[in-house]
Amino acid sequence: MKKILIGSLALAAATTVFADYPDKPVTIVVPFAAGGPTDKVARDLADVLRKPLGGQSVIIENVGGAGGTLGAGRVAKASPDGYTLLLHHIGMATAPALYRNLPYKTLDDFEYLGMINEVPMTLIGKPSLPAANYADLHKWLAANQGKVNLAHAGLGSASHLCGLLLQSALKMEMTTVPYKGTGPAMTDLLGGQVDLMCDQTTNTSGQIESGKVKAYAVTTTKRLSAPLLAKLPTLDEAGLKGFNVTIWHALYAPKGTPKPVLDKINAALKVALKDAEFIKREEALGAVIVTDNRVGGAEHKKFVESEINKWGPVIKAAGQYAD
Repeated sequence: MKKILIGSLALAAATTVFADYPDKPVTIVVPFAAGGPTDKVARDLADVLRKPLGGQSVIIENVGGAGGTLGAGRVAKASPDGYTLLLHHIGMATAPALYRNLPYKTLDDFEYLGMINEVPMTLIGKPSLPAANYADLHKWLAANQGKVNLAHAGLGSASHLCGLLLQSALKMEMTTVPYKGTGPAMTDLLGGQVDLMCDQTTNTSGQIESGKVKAYAVTTTKRLSAPLLAKLPTLDEAGLKGFNVTIWHALYAPKGTPKPVLDKINAALKVALKDAEFIKREEALGAVIVTDNRVGGAEHKKFVESEINKWGPVIKAAGQYAD
């Protein structure tokens, strides 16, 4: 009886202590450079998180480097009080296979708050590429094996992962050209220094709309509904059967963050994901808001485990690791 009473008093005390959360600005760490697709998702989300978090400011802090692992590692070691959160993408699940010496344990060092969206990817080419459509591109790739340059935003980035799977599905090797972020990679693609890139619709839609790049296909099994991208074939229907890559984003807190705080953040996240303006912004870029039970922490963690099992063999087969 005494132990039960002490436990009840401790829970009541914890609930009281965090009743006013948040009473100061909340920082969301984005483990990539400003201006990239993950940064855009974070800034759009921050705009609509403020109100359900009691009107508190939500600050975005970019901590790029090492494929997102520096920023993630920083949050893993942050004070577990709910004031430092992490917004990460699929790299959360691929880092265990890519990096031999991660500064954190993906499944052990974070509290899982829930998923935000799933973002399809597009295969795009430099403006001067002679191929007008995917069928032409496939022929061009076959005729230029060993000469094709494929840009990506760094080891573990969304564009890197898509590129690995693309080469595996095509059974063609390309010269991969890593950059320190999506921005520099896109700049060189626009300038014709590299031939191809596979990147998120949140980053490519504007370039496709302006006609500054050639768009060849999307990476989902079904065509996208966004008007700008609806005419693009899927890689699956173009012949790469089963090809399916979406880059998801989710929110995390340091391990040990009190449950009353986690519950408040998760409740605020669910409200934010129903915000009409946020939905409009995401859908315009081809992103799909997550509405199933992966918005909850437990189901999202199960999903990440399944993603680790999916990507681990692909990455190991490619033999691309970082220390």
